[in-house]
Parts: sequence; structure tokens; C-alpha cells
Amino acid sequence: MTITSDVRFARKYGPLTARTLASNVVREAKHRNRPRPVPPNIELTDFDPFDHATAADPYPRYRELLEGGPVHYNPHRSIFILTRYADVRAAARADHALSSADGVTYGRMKLPILITTDAPRHTRMRKQTMPGFTRGALESWRPMVDQLAARLVAGLLAQSPADVVSTLAVPMPMGMIAHILGIGDDDQAAFRQWSNDMVRVADINISKSGLREMVPALTGFRHMHAFFTEKLSKGELLGEDTILGRLTRHTEDGRLSYDEMFFIAVLLLLAGNETTTNLLSTLFLTLAENPDQLELLRRQPELIGSAIEEQLRFSSPVQSFYRTALVDYQVGSATIPKGARVLLAWGAANRDPRQFDDPDVFRAERNPTGHVAFGSGVHLCLGAQLARMEGSAVLREIVDNVERVEVVGEPTWTTNPNLRGLTRMNVALTPLQGRGTNHHY
Repeated sequence: MTITSDVRFARKYGPLTARTLASNVVREAKHRNRPRPVPPNIELTDFDPFDHATAADPYPRYRELLEGGPVHYNPHRSIFILTRYADVRAAARADHALSSADGVTYGRMKLPILITTDAPRHTRMRKQTMPGFTRGALESWRPMVDQLAARLVAGLLAQSPADVVSTLAVPMPMGMIAHILGIGDDDQAAFRQWSNDMVRVADINISKSGLREMVPALTGFRHMHAFFTEKLSKGELLGEDTILGRLTRHTEDGRLSYDEMFFIAVLLLLAGNETTTNLLSTLFLTLAENPDQLELLRRQPELIGSAIEEQLRFSSPVQSFYRTALVDYQVGSATIPKGARVLLAWGAANRDPRQFDDPDVFRAERNPTGHVAFGSGVHLCLGAQLARMEGSAVLREIVDNVERVEVVGEPTWTTNPNLRGLTRMNVALTPLQGRGTNHHY
């Protein structure tokens, strides 16, 4: 990192950060001094995504909300909450009325990336990034996905019992993202740390603990920006098989600025790193708690794709995102007022009994393709197919090589209010007979 890149970063993004922080402080003070009156037909709740126990296991609270009315309001956070499947899906598709431009986390962080923009800019940016995620691009990544999955599951078997998060769930998506971006092995450890720091933007809220998260989040952005600026200035990361190289060759005018390429990489990290880590780590927990489903998959491996869809529904890696109401927004007989912050609870919608029979039960054969784990509408996750590919590859290796998955000790969960996954979980794997010895490694 150079002083020049630091100065450039501060000049370009310092004022934006200051304005964002100031507007959040002003808005929070205004709310505390003059709490918003609760509109008719909206139920009060103390459901708080920042509560650590709730973040670790939100499903009991989701059941309470789903049994109530369609719209709930938390006066402490000044947020309106949608949990029913039909309402969440409709809200995700109502981009004309519910904006993403204030950011999709609680702290209204405005970033020039795809998930935090509205049309027409969003339309242009999505068109700009689509050539990087074509079917051909995905198929070109499949050999690397399969190779990584085989190596990491074998490594987990060899070390068992071992922490599945650090041994497999973290290196799998990070290895793929590094491969797609053309990042060498020597840079991957720092790259992962910066990515972790950047994701902490979801923990930012106007409190002492919340504001403390801003420092590492901004540090992560600063380091990542300097890294990409330096690499791109040397002509690196633009190879034939890298996503930035592919996008550069397919832009209409043949040019992408360094900042545009940087934020495409940021999008890939935010959308495809921790989310896939969460999918993979919780998959092992689900298989440990449902050994009959692992046996079913061994008898019917054609259900592996269905099982990954069910895992995405059952334990959604992204639990919620926010929108800001551009107009008064009607949900049944309730009206969410213009300017309000609206929480779309993907995790709750995916457990709505109105949409899914026995929603708290994992059934590998369910194939719930209508789930909203990847969102819905124009903001449907761009990397969804890559995440599915990674999940299926890992599950296939488990089905082919593992007889039983057991959790050793107590798992620990993230406290991120939007992204739910495990930070540590030791597992003991029993190898499948004929694939190794019949005891724990």
C-alpha cells in the first residue's frame, strides 16, 4: 500500500463516509427525540437483529412474527419488518417503491455497487457485470470447484475431528474468488482478512459498539482498494480467464475504470464469500442433525441439487436486507410510511408455513426452488449459480466419502445481524466403508 493510494482513497471516499455517518447520527437523534407514531394495523415487536442470541438463532422469534400480522414495527430501531413469504417476495420486487440506494444494512451505507443502487444505474451496472457470469464462465470454473471440494473434504476427513469452518467452509469460496479474480496464493490470507473486515459494515449502528465496527470496515475497504489499484496499474488481474479481464473485453466502450473494477470485486466478495461460507458450514450441521437425509442422498444422489436448495431455504446464509420506502407502501391493510426503513426477513420468509409444509424440517427431496435465500427481482444475487455449484460439489464429496457427520462440542455462531453462519464447529467424520478405515480419523 502506498501513501498516494491512501490519499486518493481518502479524497474520493472520505467525504462520502463523513456524510453517511453524519446523516445516520442526525436520523438517530431525530428518532430518539421524536419517536415515529405507529401507523394503524401494524404490530409492535421487540425483535432486534442486533441481539446476539437472536442473530445466532432467529427462528423462534420468526415463528412469533409469522403468527402475527403482516407488518411489525420495532420502535427502538425504528424499523418495519416483513416476514411472510408473499410479502417479502413482493417487497423485493417492488424496487420502484422500496429503494436499495441507502444501503441494504441497518446503517445507511451508500456504496457504488450493484446491490446498493436503483434503476436506471442498477440496470446499467448489471448489464456491465453480466458477461462475467455467463453459463460459459460458470462451466469454465467447474473443474476448479470440483478440485477444491475434493481436496478440502479429503483434508477434513484426514484431520477429523476438526473445525469445518476454517478447514473447509472458509477456504472453499475464498479459493474460488481468488481463482476467478486471478489472485495468487501469497495474497490470499490478507485478502480474506480484508474481506472479513469489509463484511463488518453490517454491524454498524449508531452506538459505541456499532460505531467501533466502522474502523475495521473502512480499513478493509482502504486496503482492498490499494491492493486492486496497484495490481491493475501493473496490468495484473486482467488475464484471459479472470472475471475482470472478461468484463474488460466485453464492455461496450472497451474500458472499465480501476474503481469500477474494484467495486465489481467488492461485490463478488460481499455476495460470494461469507454467504457461501455460511452455506457450507451449516450444511455440515444439518447433515449431523439429520443422518437419515445423508443416507437418503447416498441412495439417491440425484437429489443433491434439491438438497442444496433445501439447505438454502432451511438455513438461509443471508437472513435479511433493508430497503427504504420511497412512497407510502401498502401491505394488506397496513401502510408503511414514506421514508421508513424496511427489513425484508429472507430467513423468516423461507420458514413461512403458508409457503412451505413443515418449514422447520429439512427434507432433501423438497426442492424448494421458490425460496428467497438469494433475494428476488432485479436484485437477485448475481453469484447464485456459483454458490449452488460450490455447495453441490462439497455435498457430492460428502455423499461419496462420508458415512456419518458428528458435531464435537458446541458450535459458535456469528453475531452479524444480516449474515448467519458458524464461526467455529468441530466435526468428526466417519469415512464411508471402502473409502478408508471405519473409525474417526
